[in-house]
Amino acid sequence: MAVNPQVEGRTYPPAAPYVVSRAKIAEFATAVGAVDEAHFDVAVARGRGYADVIAPPTLAVLIAQRGEAAVMRDPDAGVDYSRLVHGEEGFVHHRPLVAGDEVQPVTTIERVRSAGGHSMMTMRTVLQTLDGEAVTTTTSMVVIRGDEQ
Repeated sequence: MAVNPQVEGRTYPPAAPYVVSRAKIAEFATAVGAVDEAHFDVAVARGRGYADVIAPPTLAVLIAQRGEAAVMRDPDAGVDYSRLVHGEEGFVHHRPLVAGDEVQPVTTIERVRSAGGHSMMTMRTVLQTLDGEAVTTTTSMVVIRGDEQ
């Protein structure tokens, strides 16, 4: 089943707030092999002008996917998650995520198109503070494979 092109332009309500913690930053940095001491040491991060340790740039995807989950669950969209393949991911960081940030992902379906029997959907997710400050904007393109012929 193809993704419903009528959902293009749809914006979903903000997902639940996510509190960025020192523990999650350290865990993620270790997992991805990030060695910058500003991910682990508050004094180093503060010495660079941040309020607390900063997250590796790609940690944002963990939070963005919480917003994208609304798209996957939306019956109007018609996404068959079992046929989904990740196509590409992009980030625009307005500032680093810092331990103590409380952010909410807000996802919009930017584009839906078909090619070669597959559906492609591009989503834009803004991670914003509860005051509405944009911290990171992610763009994710997914491919939903068509039925086998």
